[in-house]
Amino acid sequence: MSNISITDLRKSYGQVEVIHGVSLDIEPGEFVVFVGPSGCGKSTLLRMIAGLEDITDGDLEIGGTLMNDVEPAQRGIAMVFQSYALYPHMTVADNMSFGLRMAHAPKDEIDRKVKDAARILQLEPLLDRKPAALSGGQRQRVAIGRAIVRDPDVFLFDEPLSNLDAELRVEMRVQIAKLHRTLSNTMIYVTHDQTEAMTLADRIVVLRAGHIEQVGTPIELYEDPDNAFVAGFIGSPRMNFLNARANGPKSVEVAGRTIPLPNLTADLRDGTALQLGIRPEHLDATDGVRLMMDVDVAEDLGATTFVHGTVGGETLVAERRAHVGNAVRELEICFAPDKVRLFDPDGARVR
Repeated sequence: MSNISITDLRKSYGQVEVIHGVSLDIEPGEFVVFVGPSGCGKSTLLRMIAGLEDITDGDLEIGGTLMNDVEPAQRGIAMVFQSYALYPHMTVADNMSFGLRMAHAPKDEIDRKVKDAARILQLEPLLDRKPAALSGGQRQRVAIGRAIVRDPDVFLFDEPLSNLDAELRVEMRVQIAKLHRTLSNTMIYVTHDQTEAMTLADRIVVLRAGHIEQVGTPIELYEDPDNAFVAGFIGSPRMNFLNARANGPKSVEVAGRTIPLPNLTADLRDGTALQLGIRPEHLDATDGVRLMMDVDVAEDLGATTFVHGTVGGETLVAERRAHVGNAVRELEICFAPDKVRLFDPDGARVR
């Protein structure tokens, strides 16, 4: 296991800077997920750690050793890509052992490492098959096995589940979580899917436009976001945002209702425009602020129903642990004031 230290890392393509002074420390054995929308720089940052992209400025250390100019093969990392990149004419065992054979590792060592990886990934019955005879999930496990046999200090995953259907994605998330528990290696995982981030990560790094917006545990980011971008990105369905206006130092007005916020440490300036954030599951309280919602659609998923509608002309989603039915046209929602997250017009958190 190795720690990773990133200090003021920058990446430019000509005059265009895409990574803007990123600094981050990753502890040995930690599972860190880079998450953000397309184009935010998460894959570029991962490729810089892997040595597949040059570093324009800043420092990258792995295990206390400066890696800026070290070749990828010498960094003690193994990378799993979105594409399986398996050799179609080789068996599973040959695909997994290819890197070791190219490095002229002893045959008994190769056999042992392939068998160990196959056991961990439940690939033992498939070792003699070729990729064409495998499912998408099995192919991705082979690609992960190819990384495991290298016995790296650090695993890097670049959106490894993007090509899989929904059921296989769930299965592979569990496999990767079990893999980390078994191996305890340092792992960095890139995804645009916040569900993967929430379920896999020890810590999540939320990126936007080449900047880190916030770093924290999944629950920290979910319950205590630093800004409206993080609040809206983490959580499915996303947090609801309603236009609000300060109505005194410790209250806001939303859809004609005054909502007291006694836990605010800052005093609000009367009349200031704000955004009130509230998560869908918090709109099912039994006591608190009550508003009427005009219902557009109710998505009944069995155990949960997501009700889409409007309050005061603004759209929002309410979660119900009950059947609602599409015949409902109006629904009372209720939320506790301490569940509200308040943001200024620029998206910064008001605490």
